Amino acid sequence: MASSSSASGTAVTERRGIPGAQFVEDVQTYLNQSGLDVNSALAFLQERLQQYKLVEMKLLAQQRDLQAKIPDIEKCLDVVGTLHAKKGTGEALLADFEVSEGIYSRARIEETDSVCLWLGANVMLEYSLEEATALLQKNLENARASLEVLITDLEFLRDQVTVTIARVYNWDVHQRRIQQAIATPTSE
Repeated sequence: MASSSSASGTAVTERRGIPGAQFVEDVQTYLNQSGLDVNSALAFLQERLQQYKLVEMKLLAQQRDLQAKIPDIEKCLDVVGTLHAKKGTGEALLADFEVSEGIYSRARIEETDSVCLWLGANVMLEYSLEEATALLQKNLENARASLEVLITDLEFLRDQVTVTIARVYNWDVHQRRIQQAIATPTSE
């Protein structure tokens, strides 16, 4: 179904591994070219729709993760920025931090030149304030860019198949009505 002619639909495109759905201009030509009857075509399109729904669920999970990650990165940047601003003033920073879920402790942070950042997978590394700022800024930019790409992927995904399913289904209903009208003559 990747090939199409001008009579049956527009060219199928792909976005980051997500196959594009073929827009069906002429349902009868589409069915003839694909060698499917209406029910088989609808079943195929419904299967494709389920595949799109699965991909959509994965993309939405990634989107939720990124939307949660971005504020965390911004908070880390703020803390590192505050530490950097306090540097050289001789003034300590009082901070509340989470020890465990719902349990907080207060810390007095003396002047420091470095911070430790969780990188994930139980890995923590020490960075200078400047290195930490650069790393966090880069991570924030990457997370925002990834979120934009995910949103575009979701928009592309939502534009697929549904229109084709509706066109094939509506064509089938129209054909059945024509057949029914031919089979039941009007009595006047």
